[in-house]
Amino acid sequence: MKCHVLVDFDGTIATVDTTDLLLEQFADPSWQEIEADWKAGRIGSRECMIRQIDLVRASPAEMDSFVDSIEIDPGVPAFIELCRSLGHRVSVVSDGLDRTVGAVLRRHELDVPFYANRLEHKGGRKWRLTFPWSRDDCKPLSGNCKCQFASPSGGGRDIRVVVGDGRSDFCVAEGADLVLAKSSLARHCVANDLPHFAFSRFDEATSLFARWLDERVDSNRRPLRAAEE
Repeated sequence: MKCHVLVDFDGTIATVDTTDLLLEQFADPSWQEIEADWKAGRIGSRECMIRQIDLVRASPAEMDSFVDSIEIDPGVPAFIELCRSLGHRVSVVSDGLDRTVGAVLRRHELDVPFYANRLEHKGGRKWRLTFPWSRDDCKPLSGNCKCQFASPSGGGRDIRVVVGDGRSDFCVAEGADLVLAKSSLARHCVANDLPHFAFSRFDEATSLFARWLDERVDSNRRPLRAAEE
């Protein structure tokens, strides 16, 4: 039994929504009106983020200093180590910014593949956003369509596990075998009867996931023992 574990970044690995924090620090306050349009479903997250990043004014040095201040949940390394020790794949999938995600993962020596929207410096204090992982058929019009990373990697079907906290995880969670969920994602799982465990800290997620894996292994072994008898 092999799993592919898709882990969100903002509010999940990172203890805060780093994009919102960036906007609060460096963007014109009108970014909040754009955010309200997205939350109300009037625009997709791709359009939302393009318009918001256009409002950011920060030098590369200021941006890097901001990224250096981002903390992660202290239980993340143990969760990733559990997955790797058991032979499960881990990917970080974020509808946030690659400059933030990559730098934070490297600083904490978390050597896992990550997929995020690309933040590009336009010169001076201006920035733009591009979307290498977007898809035209993405229902919520996300910058990073996370569902594409839940596809099988080879001839077999990996068990799909999603770890997340918010709206960018809703769609991919609906096709998962298990969701480890925080915040609004946990409420979404309850409302839609999705198989999930709620957690608030990564050490809880690690224990819940380990127990779930053990139970699946045990249930798969029982028929074999019965057949042998």
